[in-house]
Parts: sequence; C-alpha cells; structure tokens
Amino acid sequence: MKLSSQNTPISYLKAAIGKNERNQAKQGAPLVIAQNGEAKVVLQTMESCEQTQGNMVLMKILALGMRQIKEGKYQPAGDVVMKLRARSTNI
Repeated sequence: MKLSSQNTPISYLKAAIGKNERNQAKQGAPLVIAQNGEAKVVLQTMESCEQTQGNMVLMKILALGMRQIKEGKYQPAGDVVMKLRARSTNI
C-alpha cells in the first residue's frame, strides 16, 4: 500500500513542530518526534519512505531465498535455464 494516499494536513504539522525541524525533514533527514521523552513518530519525505519500503521488500525476498537454500529448495541456475529453453521450444 502506498502511503501517499494517507494524508495529514500540513497545518497540523506546522502547529506541532518548528521551522527548523520542518527544514530538516525537507532535506531528507528523518525527524523523530518524541512525546514525554519517548520516540513516537518519524517524519520523513515520501521519497525516503517509499525507498525504505522498497528496501524492506528486497530484504524479505533475500531472507526467503536464504531460507530456501538452507532447506535445500533450490536448483542450479544452469538446470533452470535448460528447462526454460526446453519449455520454449515445446510451445
């Protein structure tokens, strides 16, 4: 799900944080907002957020692949290529 569909008015943020913090967030550095000394919210650019989500997807794919290797659920690349070529000539 793209987060760009979830919006909060900028007036809400302007009331909650100062100009320096907004400038920091615009420059791409994430801004951690604390409540009672405890981190509660991270403010970052949409581009940075979507990049982070993309990286997480790639990490999940990598973890799945590593798990499949440990479980012996893999085939040598050469075998897969040969099967695909054989399949394409049979079509």
